Amino acid sequence: MTNRVQFIEHQSKQILVVEQIIRVLPELVTAQPRGSVRILSDFTGASFDREAIRAMKEAAVFDKPYIKTSAWVGAEHFPDVFSEDMMKFSRREFPTFKTRDEALSWLTKE
Repeated sequence: MTNRVQFIEHQSKQILVVEQIIRVLPELVTAQPRGSVRILSDFTGASFDREAIRAMKEAAVFDKPYIKTSAWVGAEHFPDVFSEDMMKFSRREFPTFKTRDEALSWLTKE
């Protein structure tokens, strides 16, 4: 596992942090119990092409049964249509936060 995709502990909760679109994500997520994964996707400084967007959409659908909650950081510059398309396609919510600390606090609030 690279340092771009890793599990971390925050307030005694395990969170999967994704800093780069990578094909190993489904393998990591599906190895966890269903409905247990809290995921933080950090898009700070990221750029996307059609293939990356397609891969994100597929992963969001495929991983859905395993996700407890998710949060995005660094996505404030995404076009609204991109975020809306991701939510409609995957039938998941992707709340966005300005900082990693805000996202981590939200992910661990329960």
